[in-house]
Amino acid sequence: MKPPGPPPPAKAADNQAQGMMIALLGFGCLTIGDGVIKSIAGEWPGTAVAALRYLIGTAGLLVILLAVEGRRGMRLPMPWAQIGRGVSVGIATIAFFSAIFLMPLADAVAIQFTSPMLTALLSALILGERLPRAAWPATLIAFAGMLLILRPNVADLGWAALLPVVAAMGISAMMVFNRMVAGSGSVLLMQLLISAIAAPVIVLAAIIGHFSGFEALHVDTPGWSVVGRCTFVAVTATLSHLLIYVATTKASAAITAPMVYVQLLTAAIIGIVFFGDWPDPLALAGAMLIIGAGLWLWWRERRRAKLLSPGTPA
Repeated sequence: MKPPGPPPPAKAADNQAQGMMIALLGFGCLTIGDGVIKSIAGEWPGTAVAALRYLIGTAGLLVILLAVEGRRGMRLPMPWAQIGRGVSVGIATIAFFSAIFLMPLADAVAIQFTSPMLTALLSALILGERLPRAAWPATLIAFAGMLLILRPNVADLGWAALLPVVAAMGISAMMVFNRMVAGSGSVLLMQLLISAIAAPVIVLAAIIGHFSGFEALHVDTPGWSVVGRCTFVAVTATLSHLLIYVATTKASAAITAPMVYVQLLTAAIIGIVFFGDWPDPLALAGAMLIIGAGLWLWWRERRRAKLLSPGTPA
């Protein structure tokens, strides 16, 4: 029996369109969750919000994993790399949740888009991967955009304005550790492990903050509204990551990756409608620089992959 061939062009085009739409939903849903988190500002510390969100998410993922894979699914492959994933995302989450409490949501989200360039640099330093030549100018352009975004926030917030930069670095480190553990377990197990390892890191940060003496980090008993919103974010974040994964099964990661930039549009709309955060013109220009750098790097790497793929004419 002949093996099945590639899907016909019409079917492949349908799959790509579906993948792009599903990715749009996934990335957009993530930013809606960020908006909900920002609505808690002033009611509960960002560290405590992050801790509750990850505790709820971990419990839910554990139940789902046991239901789908059973106890045999409970493994810890490559433990040190898994710890690196969890600690990285824990630091990134604390920094990002704190950032969106202090600055416009669109500004914090835009700075996150520097992570692809930072990931390329870290992959070269840690994994020994070839650094694309385009990564250097893309990183410099993104850095210039980041300075434009941070300009008014540094004046208002001081060093706290660098929190989204710390978050972007944490996400980049997580991506490097993700590459180390790729293929070592199911997608569901990988999601559970990163959440389960991040949760105690974030809980520890919340405890330290509570006893630090800073009133803004004091953790009291949350109201049901806060618990409900944290639960909503835990559910929507898990759903978002699932949608993004499904999108990559419909279309390649190269096709779906640029859909991440819908987050900036969603963040800007949420910021204007619900928080009255109209974009600063220079900050908006900075965001465009970061997005342009990311899209250019993506386009160059996609073109390079096509040229290097077997059967592609030179």
